[in-house]
Amino acid sequence: MVNLKISNSNAFLNALKENLNIYGKDYVALITGRSNDPFRLLVMTILSQNTSDRNAMLAFKNLSSKIQIDAASLASAPLPLIKELIRPAGLFRRRAEILKNVSTIILERFNGNLENILNRPCREAREILISLPGVGRKTADILLLFTGRCKTFPVDTHISRVSKRIGVVPENADYEQIRSAWMKLYEPSNYLLLHLLLIALGRSYCKSRNPLHDQCPVRYWCKYWMTLKNRI
Repeated sequence: MVNLKISNSNAFLNALKENLNIYGKDYVALITGRSNDPFRLLVMTILSQNTSDRNAMLAFKNLSSKIQIDAASLASAPLPLIKELIRPAGLFRRRAEILKNVSTIILERFNGNLENILNRPCREAREILISLPGVGRKTADILLLFTGRCKTFPVDTHISRVSKRIGVVPENADYEQIRSAWMKLYEPSNYLLLHLLLIALGRSYCKSRNPLHDQCPVRYWCKYWMTLKNRI
């Protein structure tokens, strides 16, 4: 087994690039981030929390068909209407409250413009974002990375699982430890691509249940695969 270190991190990244396809339609943050509207990206990311991208996109489509996606419109929209429109995303009652609350705060404290947060120094912008309702570290990092404002590394459930199985971090590593580990291994110019490729790896091979070990393109870097192999 080859441990993933700075010396061979490029080989690992190349193996991902050669064997995994990244399609925009499979990544809601990538699709929404291209609009250059950070508020739309925020709404989509909140809708995608703990649900599939397909459900999140359907909920976003419903919402945007009836309500303009900006802080002022969502803050003033009737809560029952928001709930009904985003129902496909699941947890729609809680999500609707979050969307309305975060929109109200952005409207009142930041003149309805997320740019007034994102244009601040990265650490300050991240802290402010994390303080908003429904915006955890992953959502904040997605906003900062996909809008091109800060070189950071969002960690979702797929990336967390992959990171621990490969052995980049220990099993008890938390969000910040995983984020920091990948940021140390790679140049900031690779963060966005690496983020997407690791998600693709988790979806296609390194699944939560029944991972496809023998087909995985990066198994020779994987501590988990080597442990299983040695048991045979």
